[in-house]
Amino acid sequence: MKTEITMPVLSDTMQTGRLTRWNKSVGDAVKKGEAVAEVETDKAILDVEAFSDGYLIGPLAAVDTDIPVRQVIGYIADAPEAAQTDTGGAAKTPTPGTPPAPPSVTPGAVAEKKTAPPDKLPPATSTPAATPADSGSPEKPAPLPQPQVVAPQPPHADGLRASPYARALARDLELDILQVKAGPDGTIHAAQVLAAALAPQDADLRMGPPYTIERPNILRAAVARNMSATLNTPAFLISSRFAVAPLHAAAKTAGLSLTLALSRACALTVAEDPWFNHAWTREGLAKRSRVDVGIAVDTGSGLITPVLRDAAKRPLKELTEDWRILLGKVKKGRIYPEDYQGASFYLSNLGVFPQIERFNAIVPVGASAILAVAAAGSDGLTDFTLSCDHRVIFGADAARFLQRLGKRLEDLSWLAGGGGQP
Repeated sequence: MKTEITMPVLSDTMQTGRLTRWNKSVGDAVKKGEAVAEVETDKAILDVEAFSDGYLIGPLAAVDTDIPVRQVIGYIADAPEAAQTDTGGAAKTPTPGTPPAPPSVTPGAVAEKKTAPPDKLPPATSTPAATPADSGSPEKPAPLPQPQVVAPQPPHADGLRASPYARALARDLELDILQVKAGPDGTIHAAQVLAAALAPQDADLRMGPPYTIERPNILRAAVARNMSATLNTPAFLISSRFAVAPLHAAAKTAGLSLTLALSRACALTVAEDPWFNHAWTREGLAKRSRVDVGIAVDTGSGLITPVLRDAAKRPLKELTEDWRILLGKVKKGRIYPEDYQGASFYLSNLGVFPQIERFNAIVPVGASAILAVAAAGSDGLTDFTLSCDHRVIFGADAARFLQRLGKRLEDLSWLAGGGGQP
């Protein structure tokens, strides 16, 4: 008996995972809960654990390949003699877009189905077949119907497998069919042509400098998908300038980072205006019962947003410890979806870059606002730009939010107390 090892589903948005290494070889003993492989997701590198005791057997998926979630990457057998030495599972583990091999056709099978010449065709009507009683001959079984064998579509001059309708549709839409990805069966159909026509077009780089295509890491690719998903969010921007030096000094005295202190200030302000804790959905407005603040962090290879849960009510001491743990996970690349998903409000602080006087942030899907904080200017004031989903928040709401936040940055009694809402 053997148990499948599949590519795990680690988040709602995860479609593929990149297998980065196998910790075991074919034939090695494994224990339940032991990490047998490592997978790179859109945010981190995580372990794939064995769900039973046994021995790792092949075929194993190849390292450094993107594999759809829930697809088999290897097996665990009960007995060591079941272990296979074949590790060439990459050929047996198709990656998205890999066309399957064309169906085999027996030589002569198609020729046998050719239509007979007109003079050889049977008459339109014939006498009923004689029964065994009529002919006196022993009964013979009726021949079984032969399945019709369909010949594969002959290859086109461009080498692509595409239906004639798909090619005609691509011509009508003035679309280069060479840029269309094949369907699951390895053939380009009309659906793939329409999807390519409706998708944003890639830049035409042929007239520019020579170039090579580099596959992005999973984190960068995920950021690109998430940002593309925000294109339908009708957002507006509003900004104010506040003095941050008093907050910075008070946070330092309390043993906090400026980013953590800003997160607390934002959470308390959101709690005063619940509209900023809503999210637009197709079913209606999602009203959250607590304020979870997502804080943008630069990992060096991409952007990630660890989330401080219940940031308006929990003691600052607890939030400080949570933030320390989250940053440690980010640094080690071992952060999990529950650590960075589901924020109801977002903060992006680029104040550590003195050249950044002002910037705008994109409202993430699932939130109604994000606050972008720049560096302090020569006058000691810092630009705060609030990006809002106009389906949830109106201009006057955003103005009142910044007004309350500005007052909170002047009266720092909430920071000195270290407790919940003032």
